[in-house]
Amino acid sequence: MIPQVDEALRSLIRSQVAVGSDIEVVFDAPTTDWAARRSVPTINVYLYDIREDMRRREGGLLDVRDETGRVVARRPAPRHFRLSYLVTAWTQRPEDEHLLLASVLACLIQYEAMPPDLLGGPLAAAGDLVRITVGVPPSEDRNFADVWSALGGELKPSLDVVITAPFDAGAVLAAGPPVLEGLILGAANTVNGGRDDDRQQRSSVGAP
Repeated sequence: MIPQVDEALRSLIRSQVAVGSDIEVVFDAPTTDWAARRSVPTINVYLYDIREDMRRREGGLLDVRDETGRVVARRPAPRHFRLSYLVTAWTQRPEDEHLLLASVLACLIQYEAMPPDLLGGPLAAAGDLVRITVGVPPSEDRNFADVWSALGGELKPSLDVVITAPFDAGAVLAAGPPVLEGLILGAANTVNGGRDDDRQQRSSVGAP
């Protein structure tokens, strides 16, 4: 799931911000050593946090059906995870970096969800929306200054981009064999010592 989100985000930025230019879109950690080696204008999209969106947690199992509609297996509902990216621009001048950041912001705020044609693999098969938020204030337990401190660099203008995507762990539980016979009900009258013969009634398959 994460590589597919990375590639979709890269494709979106390249198609609207870095098209026809020498601007690179990379996912490296923007450390001091990395910044010293950079030689071309760069948009850095650094994945710094992964957390489950507990508000979207679902219980129970989902039916898996074959081409005839028969249930052949069951699987847990997919879990949704929030991938948080620190997006920065790197050029020779701060003015150019601000211009690049503005272009990235203008690109991403057009979308509430990732365009489906950019999604591949399991994300495309899931058919679920891959939502995008940009610049939403972070929770109290996340501080961008701490992120920069951990990277060993100086604080730099950045965009906080959060992609919420479904993740299917791939667990599948086999379903039992289909019911081919109706339910058989048996009854006997034993009230007050009665000895009525056993009686049986067979219901048809699928009958209530």
